[in-house]
Amino acid sequence: MRDWRFTLHLQDSLTPRQLDTLFGLESFSDGRTNLVRGPDTAEFWCTFKAETLTDAIAEALGLFEDLPGVLIRSVELDEIALDDNGMWTPAVVPAPPPVEAAP
Repeated sequence: MRDWRFTLHLQDSLTPRQLDTLFGLESFSDGRTNLVRGPDTAEFWCTFKAETLTDAIAEALGLFEDLPGVLIRSVELDEIALDDNGMWTPAVVPAPPPVEAAP
């Protein structure tokens, strides 16, 4: 078993009702998921033990069955997660920084 690190980006910010539900769920309070919120964003930083990355992500996604209306937009493995997951190789090149919109 390995520790896998990745980020789950939510489709929308959590509503107050969803936050109340989330804070009452034991499955989200065991240290494997950490909610990070911004003004218009929400994501979970995840660390799961599993044989494969796919198994770890599937287990994390399964937790959201208890959070009605919460949809996952994407799963991210940034350069730090690639390194932590032992997946960093010379063939892996980080994505370029996002292009900022002109004022």
